Amino acid sequence: MTYVDYLSIIFAFVAVGALAYSVHSRRQARTTLNVFDTLIANISDGIVTLGADGSVLALNAAAAEMFDQPEGAVSGLRLTDLLPDGPENTDKKQATEYRSNAMRSNGTTFPVEVKRLVLRGQNERVLIVRDLSRVRPDAHEEEQRFQQSQYFARIGTWDWRVDTDELYWSDAIYGMFGYKPGEVTPTYSLFCDAVHPDDKERVREGEIRCIETGQNHDEEYRVVWPNGTIRWLRETGNVIKDEAGETVKMMGVVRDITEEREEVDQIRDLAFHDPLTRLPNRIIFEDRLSRAIERANRHQKQVAVVFIDLDGFKLINDELGHAAGDRVLVNTGQRLVNAVRATDTVARIGGDEFTIILEDLDNEAEVHGVAKKIIGTVSTPMELGDGTYHVGASLGIAIYPEHARTLDTLIHIADQAMYAAKATGTNLYRIGWEMAD
Repeated sequence: MTYVDYLSIIFAFVAVGALAYSVHSRRQARTTLNVFDTLIANISDGIVTLGADGSVLALNAAAAEMFDQPEGAVSGLRLTDLLPDGPENTDKKQATEYRSNAMRSNGTTFPVEVKRLVLRGQNERVLIVRDLSRVRPDAHEEEQRFQQSQYFARIGTWDWRVDTDELYWSDAIYGMFGYKPGEVTPTYSLFCDAVHPDDKERVREGEIRCIETGQNHDEEYRVVWPNGTIRWLRETGNVIKDEAGETVKMMGVVRDITEEREEVDQIRDLAFHDPLTRLPNRIIFEDRLSRAIERANRHQKQVAVVFIDLDGFKLINDELGHAAGDRVLVNTGQRLVNAVRATDTVARIGGDEFTIILEDLDNEAEVHGVAKKIIGTVSTPMELGDGTYHVGASLGIAIYPEHARTLDTLIHIADQAMYAAKATGTNLYRIGWEMAD
């Protein structure tokens, strides 16, 4: 065997060894690649693979669903189509992590968190994109706790860029405006459209004041849901400024306070209204009389105070019981409301005594007409299901400014006139000056 033959055999063994090693290495690479592909396909975050020119090379399943793009169909798609507010290229000078607004294929936007990975020795770039507009079942446990706590507390966080229409809502806020999370894209114009028409101007003035002065923003306002439901919200926040001291955004929290407002309204209603008839009580009566006197003084008009005491009511209470008496009081209160104008005030000040404030009167003749109407209304028999009830009325009237110019004196004269009418008979009225005689 020649020297050349020995060399040929040696080279053959080396070639076979190299081929075997190459096959083994390729198998390992293929196995590694398969594992990598499986991880990419099943990860919950979006994976976007980019070319050096910013073109989209691939989307994993999560990214395709997130951006509403057909999986695998990325021809002609660029990074700016997915992240219109983000960087247009991904060179090493850019931040490796940032937040931006992303865009679905239907044009709706949503907030995302982006992490950029640079693959050494390759021109490709990889972006890991996390959708911040919703809480996924596999999201971080603490993030879920935070989002759930917002739901339970009915409180949410918001972020508004003052120079654009961009607005971020946490999931809890969607429900405060009558939407499901992700159902709409939050924008400042959407927010403004939802604020109750009577509250829009005040809310806008509060925002401008916060932007211009840096004062804390704190407003309570109503929102109208798409189905017409009205809810009360309380919004607090402040401004974020850039390095030049210019305001770039407002951030804060908003809370649903509907139930709190209802409780406050109920307490206020109990404090200022008669619990049986739901008419204003003495506190509201005196407040409205004071305001009526002020208006009458400005416009050179008259105000009449009418005190009403029911005749025969005690007999109903004693013989038929308090339940029957309560029915008579409620019915009488409603009759009195129907007998006067909507601008007048009917109140119950205790027992079987009612009062009426008649505003914007020109002469005393109007007072006589209303007094006769009231007596006729109250004295008409009442059919209340379990029987027919008869009561009468005694009226005492005082007129501003003829009889007195102060609230206390007007009330005193009207009260004394009522007792004078009652002493004379039933279904009668007396006016202040008549009582004085």
